[in-house]
Amino acid sequence: MSLQDSGNPEPQDDGPAPAARRGTSTKPPAPEAARRGRPRSEAVEQAIFDAVVGLLEEGVPLTELSIERIARTAGVGKATIYRRWPGKEELFVELLRSVEPQDPELGGTSVRDDLVMLLETLRRRGLAKRSSALLHNVFSQMQAYPKLWEAYQNTVIEPRRRLGLETVRRGMELGEIRDDLDVEFVNDLFIGPLLLRTVIRPGAALEPGLAEQVVDAVMAGLRPPHPAGPRT
Repeated sequence: MSLQDSGNPEPQDDGPAPAARRGTSTKPPAPEAARRGRPRSEAVEQAIFDAVVGLLEEGVPLTELSIERIARTAGVGKATIYRRWPGKEELFVELLRSVEPQDPELGGTSVRDDLVMLLETLRRRGLAKRSSALLHNVFSQMQAYPKLWEAYQNTVIEPRRRLGLETVRRGMELGEIRDDLDVEFVNDLFIGPLLLRTVIRPGAALEPGLAEQVVDAVMAGLRPPHPAGPRT
């Protein structure tokens, strides 16, 4: 089966969505939302997510999950899915984000604390991938599905990487991290131990306090020999 559905999605009304298999109940739209036109129905989206999860649990490979098959399983029209996502790659990425730990909102007051928060989220994400059959299943297939891997990289990984780079750069500007090294190299020093334990050594410990331990050790090694204070 081709990775892309053939033909254009037909214009089709959502209609009443079935209750999701995990117990999601439908709710009538609020009057204000109804006045705006067609609101995004959480019940419909949950039914679509449940359809994808159910098909994966049945052993259907990612490459064989067409929009048509997902729509048929969820009890909605193809147009219902296309109104929410341009294609199935975007649908899969949003499904993954819904089951992964949420990205942190950095306080911005302490470089050290922001780095700890970023690494703690990475630690929790590693634990989630170990305990979630869905995440383990999808990530094990991603490498064989370049279009999905690229969409996940651009939508999820790259924004997180930029957040780390911005935090490291701020540390350099404040004189807390030596500024004679490449920003990306320094960022790699922080996230490297977590990636090692989640990707290369998936059985390694991801104990509480690991984020603080990594950040404090790396920052001690990267402290400027003669702190000069923030750059002007």
